[in-house]
Amino acid sequence: MRLRNGVYHLMTSAVSDFKRSKIRTFLTSLGIMIGVFSVVMLIALGLGLKNYIEGQFESLGANLVIIFPGMVFSEEGGLGGNFGPGFAGGAHFKERDVSALDKVSEIDYVVPMFFKSMVLSANGEEILGYVTGTNEEMFTVSNIELLEGELFSRSDNQRRRKVAVLGYSAAQELFSDPRVALGKRVTASDQRFTVIGVAKKKGDREMDNSLFVPYRSTFGTINPDKTFFAIYLGITSKDAVETAKQRAEETLLKYYEEDDFSVTEQSEILSTINQIFTIINVILVAIGSISLLVGGIGIMNIMYATVTERTKEVGIRRAIGATQKDILLQFLTEAVTLSVMGGVLGLVLAGVMVLVVRQFFPVALNLLAVVLAFGVSSAIGIFFGVFPARRAASLPPIEAIRYE
Repeated sequence: MRLRNGVYHLMTSAVSDFKRSKIRTFLTSLGIMIGVFSVVMLIALGLGLKNYIEGQFESLGANLVIIFPGMVFSEEGGLGGNFGPGFAGGAHFKERDVSALDKVSEIDYVVPMFFKSMVLSANGEEILGYVTGTNEEMFTVSNIELLEGELFSRSDNQRRRKVAVLGYSAAQELFSDPRVALGKRVTASDQRFTVIGVAKKKGDREMDNSLFVPYRSTFGTINPDKTFFAIYLGITSKDAVETAKQRAEETLLKYYEEDDFSVTEQSEILSTINQIFTIINVILVAIGSISLLVGGIGIMNIMYATVTERTKEVGIRRAIGATQKDILLQFLTEAVTLSVMGGVLGLVLAGVMVLVVRQFFPVALNLLAVVLAFGVSSAIGIFFGVFPARRAASLPPIEAIRYE
C-alpha cells in the first residue's frame, strides 16, 4: 500500500509539474512521439511491401515453377537460397522455348509472359496501364475470374486476333461502368483490341489495370522482339515439381548457357524474400531509432533545465526530510512519464496512419514493433532521465535553498 501511494504521489507530482509548463512538456514529448511513429511506420511499410510481394506469388496457384532470365539464385554467397543478380541480364525467351517446354510430360501447361507499361485509351479517356501478352492458360495460373464476357482462346492466339480481356480498374476508369466495356475497343501503341471479357476485381494494381491479350497479337509495335520476360510452368503434381524443374533446365540448356536463366519454385522465392525483409526491417528499425535517440537527448536537456529551475524546491524538500532516493525517483518519474506520453502519442498516430494507408497498400502493424517502440521509449526516459535526476539528488540541501 505504501509503495502504491508513493508511486501515485510521484505520478501526480509529475503531472502537476507538466501542467505548469504545457508547451515545454509537449515539445519534449514530441521527439519521442516522432521516433516511435517512425519506427512503427517504417516496419509497417516494410511488412506491407513483403505482404504485397508474397500476395503476388501466392495468387499464382500451387505447383508453379517460374523461369526467369539471369541467375536469380547463385551458388556463391547470398541469403539462404543465395539471391543473385536476378533480372539484370540473361536470356530473352522466345516462342520456340515455349514450344519445347510444352513437350515435357511433367509440365501441365506453359504460360509465356510479356508485360509492358503503356498508355491505354478508349472512349475519349486515357490511363497509364499495362499490356500483358500471354496465352489462355494465364487466367488459370493467376486465378482470374470473369465479370462479363469470355476469355480468349488458343485459336485466338494462333490467329493473332486483336481481342482482349480488360482488368476491372482499367475498365472502370476508361468506361465508368466495367460492364459497358464489353465489345468496345481499347488502343495501345496504335493497336486496337476488342474487349471480349472484363475480369473481376483482384485487388492487385497490375492485374486490375492490365489489358490481357494473346501474346502473338503483340508481335509488332508492342513487342517487336517477340520475347518474354518470364515463363510460368504449371506442374502436374507436387511430387513432379523437382523432376519438371530438371527437365525444364535440360530443355533450355539446348538454347542458352547455364547462367542465362533460373528455374525456381515459389517456395524458394518466398523464402528468400522473407530473409531479405528480415534484414530490411532491422535496418529500418535502426534508422527509426535515430529519432528516438534525438528525442531522448531532448528529454535529458529539458530535465537538466528543470533541475536548475527547481534547485530551491529540491533544497526545501531535502530540509524537511526527503532523501536523495526520493529526489532521484521524483525526477526520474517525470522523465519516464514524458517518454511514455510521447510513445503513446506516437503509437496512436501510427495506428491512424496505418488505417489510412491500408486503403491503398497492404501495410500491417506488427505487435513486436509496437512493444519494441513502446519499450524503447520507456527505456530512453530512464536512461536519459537518470543523469539529471542524480544531479538533483546530489545537491547539498543548504546550497540548494540559497540558490537564486
